[in-house]
Amino acid sequence: MSKAKIPVIRAVRDPALQAIVLTSTPLLYQEGANLDVDRPSYVRAGSSLSWFGDRLALVQDDANFLALVDPKSFEVEAISLPAGEAGLRQFDDLRGNKRFKLDLEACTTIPTPQGDLLLAFGSGSTARRDQILMVRESDPARFTLNQSAALYAQLRACTAFSGSELNLEGAVFQNGWIRLLNRGNGAPQGSLPPVNSTGEWNWDELAAYLGTPASREPPQLRNICQYDLGNLNGLRLSFTDATMAQQSVIFSATAEDSPDATLDGAVSGSALGILDSSPRWIELRTPDNALFMGKVEGVCASRENKQRLFTVIDADDPNLPCELCEVELTGRW
Repeated sequence: MSKAKIPVIRAVRDPALQAIVLTSTPLLYQEGANLDVDRPSYVRAGSSLSWFGDRLALVQDDANFLALVDPKSFEVEAISLPAGEAGLRQFDDLRGNKRFKLDLEACTTIPTPQGDLLLAFGSGSTARRDQILMVRESDPARFTLNQSAALYAQLRACTAFSGSELNLEGAVFQNGWIRLLNRGNGAPQGSLPPVNSTGEWNWDELAAYLGTPASREPPQLRNICQYDLGNLNGLRLSFTDATMAQQSVIFSATAEDSPDATLDGAVSGSALGILDSSPRWIELRTPDNALFMGKVEGVCASRENKQRLFTVIDADDPNLPCELCEVELTGRW
């Protein structure tokens, strides 16, 4: 489809911003492990965060469970998603089955008269990951997992958005539109470089398509923008998630030495920033001003404090739980 070049918006490090990680809590399932459904005792991965009712919905890229987190007590309910190859729900290099994972990497919440509707998007980094999870607040266990090959094929064809490798990592709902964030950590493909980008779907059009995908054309992606996020400690920053905070889009980004959109690499830090016509960011630090070295995969605004955000940290280690952090924002946010 689209091969047109578009202007690249440069984001700058803004020392007038501060983002301090105050707390970090490992996430453990309140019911513990369950070998019958291949569930560990802890939330293995954290890929994206969104409010869902009065809890935080956390999607995972390498475990087929939706985690619902109480941000006050840190109790975590597990919603089992469909099992994958050989009936397993955990996927990693140790098991040798990473290629079978759903790779849910982005989520956002749509308010409806019947309560919240959670949408979680597969990354699209392989054809197996072209899926969209739909979960209703009234009955989270009755979810729908939509195979959306035609929709993702359209995203890949729109190279102004997808660049060399499609890798959806964030989604934000605002004023009837869903803004998607593509992570520019892919490998170059011929003349196509990896790109950090955003694009928008009209929610009514997407909802109609997801209701009857066989009889409709996928909605068009609009308002595409590309971004140069700069570098942190010698590694290129790339989008990992986004959230709405005080009518602004706050993004998270990580500096990671990953060879392509499917493999992990060494991390040199993470950043939070404001996504507008003049985007700017600042690296996360600890209370003693040391650089925070965690890999921020998800971000969500606090409802109780306008200067606080939740982030989720993923160590990319199947033997370790992900951690929910509380971050304080000061300065010109």
